[in-house]
Order: sequence, then C-alpha cells, then structure tokens
Amino acid sequence: MRTIRIVLLFSALNMLTPNVNAKAPVFVVNRPDTKPHRIIRTCCSFGTEMQLFAIPGVKLTEITSLEKIGSHHYLGDPSEENGIVYTRRGGFIDMGHLRDQIDWTAYLYKQLLENKPEQNLSLVLGREGGEKTLNVRIPSDLTDTDLILLAGKITYDLSVWHEIATWFGASTIPFVPERYSSFSVEDAYSNLLGVTIGIKALQSELPYEKAATQIIDETLRNLDVVSNETETFLAMEAVRDIWWTRERKLPSSKVLLQRQLQVYPCLQPWLVPGWATPGQESSELKVPEYTVAGEMLSAYYSLEFKLNYKFPFRKMFPERKDRNITQHDFDRMLAQIATELHKKESKFR
Repeated sequence: MRTIRIVLLFSALNMLTPNVNAKAPVFVVNRPDTKPHRIIRTCCSFGTEMQLFAIPGVKLTEITSLEKIGSHHYLGDPSEENGIVYTRRGGFIDMGHLRDQIDWTAYLYKQLLENKPEQNLSLVLGREGGEKTLNVRIPSDLTDTDLILLAGKITYDLSVWHEIATWFGASTIPFVPERYSSFSVEDAYSNLLGVTIGIKALQSELPYEKAATQIIDETLRNLDVVSNETETFLAMEAVRDIWWTRERKLPSSKVLLQRQLQVYPCLQPWLVPGWATPGQESSELKVPEYTVAGEMLSAYYSLEFKLNYKFPFRKMFPERKDRNITQHDFDRMLAQIATELHKKESKFR
C-alpha cells in the first residue's frame, strides 16, 4: 500500500523495497515462501505534489500512463511502472492495488486447486488488525471455474478487510498510521477490477503473466484511459479540495476529504465531473457472488479475524464475549466507520 512508499521516503529512500526477486507463479502448497505479502507493491498516494511530514521539500506525485505500464509479474517487478491512471469510464485506477489483487486471486486459486482432493483448505494469513485465518470447504463437484470465482471473492473480501483494519489502526510499519488512505476513492474499484482481471487471466489459455499483461492493457483501453500522465495530473487537480487536499501533509488522515465506503455488492467508479466522453457510460463492477451452479460463494469459506484492542469491539458487537469476527460481520464495521466519518465531518463544519 501507499504507506510503504511514504516510509521509503521517511527512511532516506532506501530502507524498504518491493519483492523484485519473485518468480513466475509456481505455487507450492503450504510453503510460506510462496504466499504473497498482503501488500505486494509500493503504491500509491492519492493527490499531486503532496508534502510529507518531517521531510521538507519532498513532494509526492504517484501517477503513470498506459505507455509506461510494463508487463505484469507475479509478486511485482520495478519494470511494471505502477502508479495511478485516470480512465473516463472507470475513474482513477491504482495499478499497485489492481496488480496485487490479480496475484492474490491466482495464489488462492492454486491453493484451492491443490487442496481439492482433501476437500478443505486452512491457511493462516498473518496478522493485520489481529490474526487472520482462512478456512474453505471444497466439495468435489466444484469446477475449476467455480474455484477461480471463489478465489476472486476471497481476494476481494481480504482487500476490504485491509481497508477496515487500517481505519482502525493497523499499519505495515509501526508508528506510521495508514488511516489517511483507508477507503480512498480509487481503492475499492481498483481492487475489484484487479480481481476481475485475475479471474479472466486464470480462465485464459495463455500463460498467467502474459494473460494478465494483455488483459490489463485491454481493460484500461476499454475504460477509455487518458493518453498521458499530464491528463491524470489534471484530473486529480480538478477534484483538489473536493476529494482531497494539499493543505495537509501525509500521513494526515485529513488529506482525503471523501472516502468510498460502498464496497458491496457492486461498485460504481467515481468520475471527475466534466471528463466523461459523450455517449459513454461508467463501467460498473460486481463482486463475484455465485458459483456456476448458482450456489453462494460465501457458503464455502470463512475468513476469521481475532481482533486486537484497537477496534471498538464492544460498541460494534455488544452481544459477544470474544473478539472473533468473520467476513459476514463487515457490514457492522463499515457502519461504524460511516458513523465515525459523519461525526468527523460534522465537527469541522
């Protein structure tokens, strides 16, 4: 996520780097060295020429263009040239978020496929706001297409959890808060678009990385991506002091003036007023919900989180004694975040 990029700058630009030694997606079941980090790529702060706290003179603008975007590499590579691009039908797209969800969809699909003979999968996914565990029931009648859709649904839920957890104080680096970027206006759409591309890449007859590269290019063109970085810069400037402000320094939570909390069951992109191409409609995305046979995907798995004490657990779940939740509890947590945002906005009116 974008916090890693900020920590890079806070640490004299040399303390942290993305995983550049990753190979093509050859997965070995239950080998922790094949599991992606929750945040794989260092991308991107929303806004232009953003100032950083305690680093005078440094200004951050993390945008890219279709011409600069390189081939997709499983778990990342500097040649990808990630950043934010603007599309007239899909709004702002964070390429780091998008590529991460492509890779997570691929990783989870292979885990499901390899564990299908045992008809179950259990994975410890590390800590983010508390310990995360995935448990999946894999009936023998699920097709490969079903498993791909299931992997996509789990991946998207994990991306939503990342936004929830960072709102409530989870951070990649100690003492560097990430609330400033939680539910940024481009996050959810970029994540779901990545899941959608990951599903298509896994269904393609092409090798995974080649398929992902090709589908990324086709998708951005279909969304009417702008032609260069200058246009993305101008699109961001058009919503300055409306969606974001330069009056605050990163990582202040007051940088973002608007946030996207509507993350289920479908997403409409946030489009810059006046930038749409006449006759074109926005591109809605839907979260994968059903198998090919029509069964609910959520019936096959449980994402379990044992929450730390940064969450106002009793306020959200007064009837519970333990601090355990699943993805089925996200709606309560999103409602709590909406309440906190409303109080914050009312305070500054």
